[in-house]
Amino acid sequence: MMPNRSTDILFQLIKSLEKAEKRHFKLYIKRSSSRQDLKVIQLFDAIDKSKDYVESLILKKLPGVEKPQFANLKAHLYKELLASLRLLKSEESIDLQLHEQLDYARILYNKGLYLQSLRILEKVKDLAKSYHQESFLIQVISLEKKIETLHITRSGEGAADRLTLEANEVNDQRTMITALSNLALQLYQWYVMQGHARNEKDEKGVKQFFKKNLPPNPEQIGGFYQQLYLYQSYCWYAFIRQDFLMYYRYSKKWVDLFKKEPLMITVETGHYIKGMHNLMTANFNLRNYKKFDAYLARFERFTLSKPANRHDNFRMQAFVYLTSARINQHLMKGTFGEGLKLVPFIEKGLDEFSLYIDRHRVLVIHYKMALLYFGDGNYEGSIDHLQTIINGPVDIRIDLQCYARLLHLMAHFEMGNDAIIESLIKSVFRFMSRMENLTVVEEEMFKFLRNNVYESAEKLKPGLRKFLSRIKQFEKNRFETRVFSYLDIISWVESKVYDKPMSAVVNEKYLQSKHR
Repeated sequence: MMPNRSTDILFQLIKSLEKAEKRHFKLYIKRSSSRQDLKVIQLFDAIDKSKDYVESLILKKLPGVEKPQFANLKAHLYKELLASLRLLKSEESIDLQLHEQLDYARILYNKGLYLQSLRILEKVKDLAKSYHQESFLIQVISLEKKIETLHITRSGEGAADRLTLEANEVNDQRTMITALSNLALQLYQWYVMQGHARNEKDEKGVKQFFKKNLPPNPEQIGGFYQQLYLYQSYCWYAFIRQDFLMYYRYSKKWVDLFKKEPLMITVETGHYIKGMHNLMTANFNLRNYKKFDAYLARFERFTLSKPANRHDNFRMQAFVYLTSARINQHLMKGTFGEGLKLVPFIEKGLDEFSLYIDRHRVLVIHYKMALLYFGDGNYEGSIDHLQTIINGPVDIRIDLQCYARLLHLMAHFEMGNDAIIESLIKSVFRFMSRMENLTVVEEEMFKFLRNNVYESAEKLKPGLRKFLSRIKQFEKNRFETRVFSYLDIISWVESKVYDKPMSAVVNEKYLQSKHR
């Protein structure tokens, strides 16, 4: 049987456990001395010590367990692991704390202790309000209404009116949160599948969808989650359209929301991390060097904090976005060689978090590493990382798939691989045309490569100068600058025209902009 590292859910869960979590589980399970639980520990140890999930090998380590029993034993272990983690992690999560208190209120209600149940519900309600947990409030109010409807509680004449008002308010809030979170999700999904808007048709479609689904009077929207999803929606809307100033403005509003309510950083750590990532990316796209460095330093400090290290999921997110930002810093400054020193750290992180990182993030990291290698003149290293993208399925980030192929073509051009360059030009052109992904700059790029593929370095100069003057005029055109967000083609051509390393060209631009 082939190893099944990525799909067996029990294997994934056990491999995600920290030492303290494993220790807690052993103590939790040993409180019961049944033979079934001893078998559970044996199964836990067998999987924990296995590098890969191979069912036949694990069964050999479990004397007395037949294959038909194995599925039930696995299901039992999975359930016990989750119960153990719930006990251990309840203090770290406001969700778990609220649910625990609501469970207590239900137990008291079922015992006929209505007034005690209502007292707990009142405290839970205050806690839920302070953390903006509107969805949870619905459950609390629902139980309160049930008690008031079925029993005489002596809560006073105003109880019915109060609960009705509260229920209506929470319902209105949840309706708005649902509408805005739907909009944010749909826009983000569009970006994950397509990347940036490729042409006016894309732009028009996104604009129409945004206006149709944006609630009226968005400037009047209040409440933490309503504003969070509103700012996210504007962020994705601006980012897809490459309106980087709007993207910066709303990513800053997103992060500032947490600045106003620091308590929420511990509740919505993932959203805070993502907000910081977008804020750094906005400053990278605007080439706002000073602010980028300041936000990167702030994010680096945050990655060492308790909230960022509370769960594997947050550690993984922090690693992915810190990696992306650090590479971006080197891409902006032209310090490609320095950036390559990060590669061992990046590869170690990719291995450590391989169970959790989605393929979209892995593709982005490989593409950024390929850019570092290319900028440093290590074209073989660049090709190695690009192959990871090119050889995978073409189902997400169509834009990234296209530019990976274009950069791959440029690397072979630099290496002088004349034998394959002509067929590569044709296949990349076909791929990008099929994806409706060709901009004027890219068409000019293909024209230059086709016309100059066999020219000597000296004879290339006139063609390069002509190519440079043609693409320079598109630097400020929004649909054409898309290519510049992925590939610094202008700096690459300038390095050839002026006989300088690409790193020197980018670094000079960086130093000039710092002194403006």
